[in-house]
Amino acid sequence: MTTTQQPLQPDPSVGQLASTLPGASRVFHRHGLDFCCGGHVSLAEACASAGLDADSVLAEVRAEASKPGSFERWDTRPLPEVIDHILERFHEPHRQELPRLLAMARKVEDVHAQKSSCPRGLAEHLEKMGEEMELHMQKEEQVLFPLLRSGRGHMAATPIRVMEEEHRDHGKNLERLRELTGEYTPPPEACGTWSALYLGLAELERELMEHIHTENNILFPRALRG
Repeated sequence: MTTTQQPLQPDPSVGQLASTLPGASRVFHRHGLDFCCGGHVSLAEACASAGLDADSVLAEVRAEASKPGSFERWDTRPLPEVIDHILERFHEPHRQELPRLLAMARKVEDVHAQKSSCPRGLAEHLEKMGEEMELHMQKEEQVLFPLLRSGRGHMAATPIRVMEEEHRDHGKNLERLRELTGEYTPPPEACGTWSALYLGLAELERELMEHIHTENNILFPRALRG
């Protein structure tokens, strides 16, 4: 679905831009700007903290937004549709992808254990991430989402705060993932599985950040407004 650009607030947040302009999240991810857990921060503040020029970044965002393509404005859709989107677009794919990546990480660590570049501890960390994400998604599916679907979002402040705190934990897990993989850069001696693993982990990071952004900056604020 195509969309027209909307007028921006004088100092838009990175979350607002990621929600309303096609390609904004790609630009932010490219520059290492946190648009999910840190989505409430203004673009100017986020760029200042990262040593970036806000006008240049915004120009990149507008350039991306002007490209032909499709973009869903989930900030304007009914809450039940947003929840269905989260379940289909993020929850189920996470459940399919994490076991695959974990198996690849175990294989890489087993086969290349003697190499100094071996990402030791990666499989253990991915297993921990998977367990935490599964528990988190179950809480949403069994408690929070039914509450929101019933129109009782005004009663969801406490569970939403818990979910946001767990989102911050997911962000810390991604930081550790980057450390273990050298920013997802395979060494020259990496085999095909090793290289494919790092590509998959980089994609997992992008998907998880989009997932958290959709909840923190779109679903939760709208639900609390009632």
